[in-house]
Amino acid sequence: MSVRTPPRLLDLAGTSLLRDNEASAITALEYLPTELFPPLFLEAFFGRRIETLKALVQAWPFVRLPLGGLMHMPQEETFQAVLDGLDVLLAQKFRPRRCRLRVLDLRNTGQNFWSMWWVEQRKGLIHLRCKKLKIVSMPVGTIMKVLSRVQLDCLQEVDVDCTWRLSALARFAPLLGQMTSVQRLRLSHVRVSEFDRQQQQQQQQVVQFTSQILRLHHLRDLHLESPSFLEGRLDQMLRCLKTPLDNLSVTNCQLTESDLSHLSRSPNISQLKGLDLSGISLSDFRPELLQGLLEKVAATLQELNLEQCGVMDPQLDSILPALSCCSQLSAFSLCGNRLSMAIMGKLLRCTAGLPRLREEFYPAPQESYGPGGALHLGRLSQLRAKLIEIMRGLGGPRAIWLSSSPCPRWGSKLRSHEEPFLYHCYVPA
Repeated sequence: MSVRTPPRLLDLAGTSLLRDNEASAITALEYLPTELFPPLFLEAFFGRRIETLKALVQAWPFVRLPLGGLMHMPQEETFQAVLDGLDVLLAQKFRPRRCRLRVLDLRNTGQNFWSMWWVEQRKGLIHLRCKKLKIVSMPVGTIMKVLSRVQLDCLQEVDVDCTWRLSALARFAPLLGQMTSVQRLRLSHVRVSEFDRQQQQQQQQVVQFTSQILRLHHLRDLHLESPSFLEGRLDQMLRCLKTPLDNLSVTNCQLTESDLSHLSRSPNISQLKGLDLSGISLSDFRPELLQGLLEKVAATLQELNLEQCGVMDPQLDSILPALSCCSQLSAFSLCGNRLSMAIMGKLLRCTAGLPRLREEFYPAPQESYGPGGALHLGRLSQLRAKLIEIMRGLGGPRAIWLSSSPCPRWGSKLRSHEEPFLYHCYVPA
C-alpha cells in the first residue's frame, strides 16, 4: 500500500483561490507567493479559467513561461488566452511590478518545468523562437513585418509556398540569409513575370537570392518547386551551397543542358539520398548528361523521381547501366513518360538486381493507348499480364505500380478530377 504525500497548505491555498472565485484569484496575484504561480497556472490552464490566465501572464514572476509541455492535448482556447495576456503586456507602457516574463517557451526539450518552442524578449520586444516556419499565400511585405518578431537563426525548417515574382524573392532573401541554422528549405512558385523581364535586373535579383544561400551552412534538404528563374542559372545556386545535400528537388520548370551538366559536376550532390527532377523536360538533352548524374550519386541514392520528364526509350536505355549501380535505391518513379513495352521489360530486368528497391512506379506501356491517345483498359490488362510473366522469370517477390497518372507515392501531384488507373503487381517467391 503506497503512502501519498499530503498537499502543502500553500498548494491548497492556491487551488482554493480558483475554486472560490476567479475574480478574487486575479486580485490576489499582487500578493501571491511566487511559488504558487506554477500550480495556479496549471489549475487555470486545464480548468479553462481564461481571465485568470491572462492575469497570470501579465504578473508572471519568472523569466520563462514554459507552455510547451502543456500542449499535448488540444487547448486552443487557453493557448489563445495566454497570447491575449501577452498582447496586453506588450501594449503597456510600464510593466507590472512583479512581471519578469521574457520568454514564452513552446519547445519540448524535456525540462521539468514544462517545455517546447520560444518567444524571447530583446530590446523591449517579444521575439518568437521556433524550429519550423511555413508561409502560405502571403505578400512579402507582410511576411517581413511578421518575421521581424522571429529569432531567425533558430529556424531549422522553412517552407515558403507563395506565388511570388522574382523581385519579391529578392526582398525576402536577406531574411533567408539570417536563417543560419536552416537544414530544410522548400520554396515554391517563384516566377519571372513581365516586371522582371530585363535581363540585368533579373540577374541582380537572382544574385540577391543565391548569395544568401552561402550563409546556410547546415542546409541538407533543398526543394525548389517551379523556380522559373533558375533556367540557365542553376550553377549560380549550386556554387553557393556550403555543405553536401541529402535531398535535392528541382521540379516543374525549364532547365538547360548546361544546368544539368553543372548539376552532375557539383561536389555537393555526391552524397544525395533523394533526387526529384519531376516535371523537367529532359527529352532534348543528350542522354549522357542524365547518365553522368546517376553515376555521380549511385553510391548513396535512395529515392529517384523522374515523373513527367519526357523520357523516351533511347534515353531510358542509355541510363540503365548507371541505374543498375544504384544499390541503395528503394523508390523509383517514371510515371508520366511514354515508354514502350520492350523498354519496360529491359527496365524490370535491370532493377531486379537492386536489393533495396521496394517501390516502383511506372507508366502504362505506350501500347496501352489507342490512336487518339485514350487508354485502352483491355490492352493494358494484357500487357500487365506479360509484365508479371517477366517478373516471375526473374524470381523473388516484386511489387510495381502501373499508372496513367503521376505517381501515387507523390500523391499531391495526382489530378483530383481523374481517378488513376492503378495496378499493384505482386509476384510471390
